[in-house]
Amino acid sequence: MKAEDILGKYAVGEREFSGSTLSDTKLTGANLNGVNLSQTKLVNVNFSLAKLTSTNFGKAEGDRVNFSGADLTLADLSEADLSNVNLSNADLTRAELNGANLHRANLSNADLKDAKLRQATLSQANLSRSILRHAKLTCANLSEANLANSDLTGADLSGADLRNAELRQVNLSRANLQGADLSGANLRWADLSGADLRWADLSDAKFSGANLTGADLSHATLLDATLVHVDLTRANLAGVDWAGADLSGSTLTGAKLYGVSPFGVKTKGAICRWIDLSQNGDQSKVYQFQTENPQEYFNEKPPTVQIIVDDRLGAEANCALAVTYQQIARHSGQLIPAPSIEVYRRRTILTFELERDEQLFLAAYVAVFPFDDAKPTEQNSLQIVQSIPSQVFHSDARQLQQFQELVARLSYQVKQVNAIKQLQSIPIAIKKVPFFQSPTRTVLMNSNNQTLTLYENPNFGKRRIQRPLAEQDLAFLYEPSPFQLPSQEAAIAFMQGFHNTHL
Repeated sequence: MKAEDILGKYAVGEREFSGSTLSDTKLTGANLNGVNLSQTKLVNVNFSLAKLTSTNFGKAEGDRVNFSGADLTLADLSEADLSNVNLSNADLTRAELNGANLHRANLSNADLKDAKLRQATLSQANLSRSILRHAKLTCANLSEANLANSDLTGADLSGADLRNAELRQVNLSRANLQGADLSGANLRWADLSGADLRWADLSDAKFSGANLTGADLSHATLLDATLVHVDLTRANLAGVDWAGADLSGSTLTGAKLYGVSPFGVKTKGAICRWIDLSQNGDQSKVYQFQTENPQEYFNEKPPTVQIIVDDRLGAEANCALAVTYQQIARHSGQLIPAPSIEVYRRRTILTFELERDEQLFLAAYVAVFPFDDAKPTEQNSLQIVQSIPSQVFHSDARQLQQFQELVARLSYQVKQVNAIKQLQSIPIAIKKVPFFQSPTRTVLMNSNNQTLTLYENPNFGKRRIQRPLAEQDLAFLYEPSPFQLPSQEAAIAFMQGFHNTHL
């Protein structure tokens, strides 16, 4: 169908053109308001500056279609295949684009106020400087799309895919981004004030200079995100996972941080006068900063327990280890987290990252349980804590109380663990696996990067060496030295380095 055909029929009142084909057609500035072009094939058609109000393009297929500057107010483009289409400067106010394919489309400077784009494909599309206020983009695919300088105030982007999208200086104030995937997205200088980002994936996202005042980021993933000089005043960050995030120079005053680890984040130069640690965000539990140093509460390094085994972890040992820790967790609650495991040719490293420094000694007591070295390690753990005289803290009543609470809590929880050891559900099979009989070294590291070795098997790192018969009478010279407990001074210094405890 040619331009003169459709325009002639339109002039005499015909509006039904569904299923037709328009090829090499120029309809620049044409008035085709209210026509039905659903399921049409559009090849090299120019609709620039055309009046297409309430026009139906549902399920249409387009190739080299130009809608630049066209009036598509209330138009229906649902499920249309218009990849690479030119919709720059077009007016799509309240248009229906649900399920439309607009991959790599040009929508720069387009007006999409109140438009419906649910489950639409806009990957790699150019939406820069577009107006999307209150648009519905639920579960839309906007991966690698360019939305720089766009206005998305109050837009619904819940469940949308915005991976690696360009969102620099975008206005997302009061937008709904609940459950959206913004991993790797560039949100520098964006306005996200009052936005809903609950359960959103923001890992590796760049937020430098962004405004997140009053935003709800509860349970969001912020792994390795960049939030340098971001304003998070009174933002809800309850339950976020932000390990590796950089909050240098950010403002955190009044932020809600219930259930959030203070470890694993960079906060150099951050401004924070107080934070809300209450479960309901009602300020019933507030932490007031005594200094201007954010490291008073936050710290880049989490406390860890590391068990280094002088052997390679095999499949059988791996299964036995997992079952043992699972049984301990089942009967005692989550006393230790699952370890990260590094396996080398002749050595295995189990690393347990903890939430608080006060958990270190108990975590070590539990973590070493499957190994033959458990008994001396556990004895050392208790002996180090119990050998510190309480007189060390008599000059400070608060420190003394904290130390006494730590000793009492450790003694109580050790009894729990000892009771668990008697359970038949703890596999005896571990005793038959050579891996658990290998020498170990157990090292604690507090959040202040101070280390304390609880135990090192004298044979750790030693390999059997065949010596000449003439030297066998001197074998006693090659006997390994027994492990020496850390000095009391070293233990006290280690515990005084506990984060936010000041022992």
